[in-house]
Amino acid sequence: MVLNPKIENMKKGFLIDMDGVIYGNDTLIPGADKFIAELQKKGIPFLFMTNNSQRTPLDTVNKVAKMGIKIKEENVYTSAMATASFLSFMEPKGSAYVLGEGGLLTSLSQEGYILVNSHPDFVVVGEGRNFTLEMVNNAVDMILSGSRLIATNLDPSPKKTGWANLGIKAVVAMIEEATGKKAFSVGKPSPVMMRSARKYLGLEAKETIIIGDTMDTDILGGVQLGYTTILTLSGVSRKENLADYAFKPDLIVNSVADIELEKVLSIK
Repeated sequence: MVLNPKIENMKKGFLIDMDGVIYGNDTLIPGADKFIAELQKKGIPFLFMTNNSQRTPLDTVNKVAKMGIKIKEENVYTSAMATASFLSFMEPKGSAYVLGEGGLLTSLSQEGYILVNSHPDFVVVGEGRNFTLEMVNNAVDMILSGSRLIATNLDPSPKKTGWANLGIKAVVAMIEEATGKKAFSVGKPSPVMMRSARKYLGLEAKETIIIGDTMDTDILGGVQLGYTTILTLSGVSRKENLADYAFKPDLIVNSVADIELEKVLSIK
């Protein structure tokens, strides 16, 4: 993967979760657009970092544009991109059988990976609605024959009625039980994605600030790698539940609208 050129004289940059931080249920969280506009005005580097492997960066650009946020494709980093980069490092120009769609297929192809229907180096599981139980059975046979199992992430199912997509964790659990093999997960909070996103942005660990609404993914991953961590309460986390965790974020805010940028940039 070609890294973005490092921005000279820039001491801090942001990795920003999307759902629960920038929007919720496809509705802009008040003030999120102004926060991103301020980063752009000041020339502060940032990435929207998402575990969703279904969308391409362009899909994300178009999605947030409808909410009044104008970004470029290079402002987006997905678990599909992290997975493709990781596999290219593990097995350059290898092959994969994919249970997934859109962004994952595109990212693998861009890394020179061959998408095959037999004897792949890796079976890769991402979000999707179009793969069938027959495809899952094929994946199981491939893994039992020596292919390695990769998950773009292990996000759980939402456990809500009417939800169209199973969480990847549910699909992976089925394959793991059928094969006796454990999947390697690339997405947040894995250090693989957290580190590759930082490098893509051209920052060192001490220069990286991560904003997320979940303790178990963005904040956990940031704490483990020594990033500055900001938890927003505009998504799934609740202040009364934070005592359940043995770690804590550097800063807690109601939403990104409450972030005082100069103060955050001065955190050491």
